[in-house]
Amino acid sequence: MPSLPLSTVDEAELLRTMCEWLPDPVYLIDPETSGIVFCNQAAHLDLGMERNEVLGHSVLSLQMDVVGSEQWREIAKVIRDSASYVFVGRHRHKAGHEVSVEVHTRVVVLGGCEYFVSVARDIGSRLSQERDLLSRDAQLRYALNEATDGLWDWDIRTDQVYFSPQLKRMLGYGPYEAAAPRLADWSDNIHPDDKRRVMQTIADHMNGLRERYDAEYRLRNRNGHYLWVRDRGRICARDDEGRPLRMAGMVHNTTEHKQLEIELQRLASHDSLTGLLNRRESEVIVPTQLRLCSRLGLGMGLAMIDIDHFKQVNDVHGHLAGDQVLRRVAELLSGSIRSADYLFRWGGEEFLLLCVDVSEDEMLALAAKLRQRLADATWPEVPQLGRVDASIGVACFPGHVDQSELILAADRALYRAKTLGRGRVELATRIPGDA
Repeated sequence: MPSLPLSTVDEAELLRTMCEWLPDPVYLIDPETSGIVFCNQAAHLDLGMERNEVLGHSVLSLQMDVVGSEQWREIAKVIRDSASYVFVGRHRHKAGHEVSVEVHTRVVVLGGCEYFVSVARDIGSRLSQERDLLSRDAQLRYALNEATDGLWDWDIRTDQVYFSPQLKRMLGYGPYEAAAPRLADWSDNIHPDDKRRVMQTIADHMNGLRERYDAEYRLRNRNGHYLWVRDRGRICARDDEGRPLRMAGMVHNTTEHKQLEIELQRLASHDSLTGLLNRRESEVIVPTQLRLCSRLGLGMGLAMIDIDHFKQVNDVHGHLAGDQVLRRVAELLSGSIRSADYLFRWGGEEFLLLCVDVSEDEMLALAAKLRQRLADATWPEVPQLGRVDASIGVACFPGHVDQSELILAADRALYRAKTLGRGRVELATRIPGDA
């Protein structure tokens, strides 16, 4: 078949045809949204999709290692500042598996508009071949690297730190960014609440006070979000006088595990209906605060709060309405106390309030304010409910000297408030037999 002279072929059509038959996937990307506006045949075949399916995606939905618009904006800035930007990551295949890719991206201007053109090469086979070629020692290093989310190697003399590609990927960076980071590039991204402890742990290890460096802390990634990590390392080289020269270690992303741990701790210490601290937690906090007040010579008050006629709420309006009332009561009480006070759901319709550094008069005034706040409240969750009142028993330290006596005294005062007609506050009297 005779070929046409190139001079007779439309340039745009020629470029499209060449791009279409390239063996590697090619994408044209909107820099602002990361949306895919064009892809060649290799791109949609590589992802197991039709072309129109790929055009409905973006970098954020296809690339597993670019998370969130903030990270995309950071990467877009680096692309604009680079002759060619390289990112190693994983594409999502339609069938559900991941495709390892090395993506080369640069800026192009078409029709006066800025785009990014990316060529993504499937490196799965290459990675497999590289693994097959590794020696026994290299295989061990590779396995160690793959078993963690990243390795680091700190040259203490130059203050330069090597971050492995996996560690850079975990933090949202390409493998060739931050080629020679320094210790401050890492330490400045540690959560402020954790930084002093982490740096002290490193110093202790370097000074021979710890066998190894081992710390769990929050580390900021490129998005500005904090990951929980477990970081371990040790000195691996010293000079003739024993001074540390190099320190190496590994980082493991523990965010999911830590979030689950925090949630389990919260469930163990908080009431699931109201979100308040539960009775079991009061058994730790009340005696701790009592000892603190005793040592510092401060007053402490307990208020036992019971919702009057709550059984009728459940009987008349149903248990779902009763749950709504309890949640609303918890919100009203929480919004009327100090941040230093403790409010517990004691059980059923009863709540326990602990206040530190208060006098007897202040505790009584607060209890009266809380009762009035409930009495004045409206209940849009249960429109036919009407007024909700509470009976409150108050006991104060140093009038009652230990935990069991305080709670018992507050409970007796609550019982007296109910027998005297409900909807009132009663102060505990000393228990007979007290000195």
